[in-house]
Amino acid sequence: MTTMLEVAKRAGVSKATVSRVLSGNGYVSQETKDRVFQAIEESGYRPNLLARNLATKRTQTLGLVVTNTLYHGVYFSELLFHAARMTEEKGRQLILADGKHSADEEREAIQYLLDMRCDAIIIYPRFLSVDEMDEIIQKHEQPVMVLNRRLRKNSSHCVWSDHKASSQAAVSTLIEQGHRDIAFITGSLDSPTGIERLSGYKDALAAHRIPLRESLIVEGKWTPASGASGVATLLARGERFTALVASNDDMAIGAIKQLHDSGIAAPGAVSVVGFDDIAMAPYVVPALSSVRVPVTEMVKETISRLIFMLDGGEFTFQQTFAGELILRDSVIPGPHR
Repeated sequence: MTTMLEVAKRAGVSKATVSRVLSGNGYVSQETKDRVFQAIEESGYRPNLLARNLATKRTQTLGLVVTNTLYHGVYFSELLFHAARMTEEKGRQLILADGKHSADEEREAIQYLLDMRCDAIIIYPRFLSVDEMDEIIQKHEQPVMVLNRRLRKNSSHCVWSDHKASSQAAVSTLIEQGHRDIAFITGSLDSPTGIERLSGYKDALAAHRIPLRESLIVEGKWTPASGASGVATLLARGERFTALVASNDDMAIGAIKQLHDSGIAAPGAVSVVGFDDIAMAPYVVPALSSVRVPVTEMVKETISRLIFMLDGGEFTFQQTFAGELILRDSVIPGPHR
């Protein structure tokens, strides 16, 4: 079996340098790294991970807790892709734990990752309260970052997007485009994101002195089918609307399909806006207007903070990312323009 010393001799460096390259700790020039990795490949060397972990007290892993209700959406696929890629770029592996269907199960998933000795943990919560997550952060030595929620006590341990403000801005844009009768399909209302986006819709109407009509609001479940069902419910109520906002792109796409099947032109009769700006949004017909949530940047900031904390650094500020409405073919001026 090839040893680290043999790799060092083949690469023309010291054993300590090989160790630094493998651990990712300490500066090593790119040229030296390339020689070491080439020597590893040529020799077939495989580091003894258990021995390395015992020596460094690190497992070179980051844990991610996320509820399985997100698994079916494009948004989660993008989030997981970027989390895995960026973790690998930092020389670590990502371990995923399922938060399932309750706060208790989210806590169990966090404890599982702690028991697995993950160096640090990312929580993408759905059920845990802000106070509970603040307590978790203060209780454990491992760095913990919370993604997509705003904390009160440990604000530097969260990276979040202001969904309420983004929703309010998107609805305000529709109002400025001449729309007054604006329907809204919510996300699941046991989801903080779903609640915030609905709140932003209501605030936009209030800011423009447009009376709130509860009959124009339908609860969805983040899926295309629930978007289609939401439109069917609105039409069954006999509601008239010239614009519709869905709390994610999957529901917006389902809504457009149901409008089409009902003989209602989109955007000719109803303009449609979604959230998340998924990769297929520009390619559906009509091209979907959507609020872009900077998932890539949020994940990158989260992982960078964890690595910085593992190296002994501290943060004293919180980080929020603004959403941006990308207007495409699915929105046209309304009758009050």
